[in-house]
Amino acid sequence: MPDEQMETPPRGYTTKDVEEIRREERAQRKHGFVRRNWGKLLLLTLVAGPLLVLSIWTAIALGFAYSTGDRVGYVQKFSRKGWICKTWEGELAMVSMPGTVAQIFPFTVRDDAVAAKVNGAAGKRVAITYEAHPGIPGTCFGETEHFVTGVRTLE
Repeated sequence: MPDEQMETPPRGYTTKDVEEIRREERAQRKHGFVRRNWGKLLLLTLVAGPLLVLSIWTAIALGFAYSTGDRVGYVQKFSRKGWICKTWEGELAMVSMPGTVAQIFPFTVRDDAVAAKVNGAAGKRVAITYEAHPGIPGTCFGETEHFVTGVRTLE
């Protein structure tokens, strides 16, 4: 009877058993890795995707001028504005005939050399050359869509 009560000891692992265990562990790691990275990939797509589209749109809007032209008048207001992105913002008062109401043309100057010329021409009749860039997101590049590229003083 003592022989009947004795249990047989568990058998040792063979090479096939070890290979099977390793295969299962690799499969679990692989599936767990893929599941964990789906969240990271989704987050990256939701954050980086719109930022990439916005960056491309901004580059296109700033790179190509919708229209160019000249405006003639008197610089009525000109100041450097912005919390983070500083730009020069101004208004040109365009008067067709003396005694008539002036039409106001708002503009932005991004170049400091052009801004110095505008400041130097204060109080004089000027012709400004501008480019229109509609659709620029935000006000970091300027509060208006009209960017002044040149200034001439008229006599």
